[in-house]
Amino acid sequence: MDNELLEKYEPEMSLFLIYMKDRGYSPDTQQGYLHDLKHFLNNLQGKNVGETNKIDIMRHLTSIRVSGAGARYRNRSQSAIRLFFKVMIEFDYAKTNPALEIEKAKVEKNKVPTFLEKQFIDNCTELVSGKYMLRDITIVALMLYVGLRVSEVARLNMVDFNRAGAMLGVHGKGDKWRYIPLPNEMVHLLEQCLAERLIPRNKKDEAAFFVSQFGRRISKRMVQTVAEKMFAALHNKFPELHGMKLSAHKLRHSFATDLLRNGADLRTVQELLGHEDISTTQIYTHVVDEVKKEAMQHARPSLPAALRM
Repeated sequence: MDNELLEKYEPEMSLFLIYMKDRGYSPDTQQGYLHDLKHFLNNLQGKNVGETNKIDIMRHLTSIRVSGAGARYRNRSQSAIRLFFKVMIEFDYAKTNPALEIEKAKVEKNKVPTFLEKQFIDNCTELVSGKYMLRDITIVALMLYVGLRVSEVARLNMVDFNRAGAMLGVHGKGDKWRYIPLPNEMVHLLEQCLAERLIPRNKKDEAAFFVSQFGRRISKRMVQTVAEKMFAALHNKFPELHGMKLSAHKLRHSFATDLLRNGADLRTVQELLGHEDISTTQIYTHVVDEVKKEAMQHARPSLPAALRM
């Protein structure tokens, strides 16, 4: 992005950020929307915000699609632009919201999420290595066996872990909390991890559960890096996984899939994952269908001899 060009829009961007903070948007949403907005403003090439029209936005969204971004990312960008113009209207920087006139891209529904089969899941934590192995094993385990998002792992504080109650408080999307009962193995692992926890150097990071080698709260990027290193080792051990796109979020998919295969209902999985709408959880219904199909293979209808094959 052209930083000199973006300086022209500094008042508008500052106002947008103040608005999001005042309305309680999560830090992740603020960061994501601001990034999307900067990309859009950069493409305006100095044009005044109040003079922006539908074509300007469509041109920007088309450039995103051509660059290879999927429908979900394109729609998030459009949502950021739409909110931006809502703020601009409210504070008299613009008279209309041109983003309202553009339809959102169609997102493929019921797409089967990528997940790891049980035999690969059981190898994940075994393949974590390095100087901070215990910390990194715990990070992978929280995504794989508790279903945490990358951002939720990074945000985790020591006080969120209730040892006596074997419970983990998770600060999720939309500033919402959920409480997840922990199996004994996870309680023991979290206790071990805390015993070897690095000492933070800054007061603001004193509460952090995971501390980096630099004495700061671990970043989302570091959480992703831990997962990426583990996946590299997994690919090396299992050549059949070559070509399968794996990311930290796929550990969460694997967690949900394994729960359903073991008999958990969709509503329970929804609550454990922290999905606001059960329709989000329904991407995993393919697993339920597999279980039903397997169950029906054991059904033995009693039919008249003449009709039997």
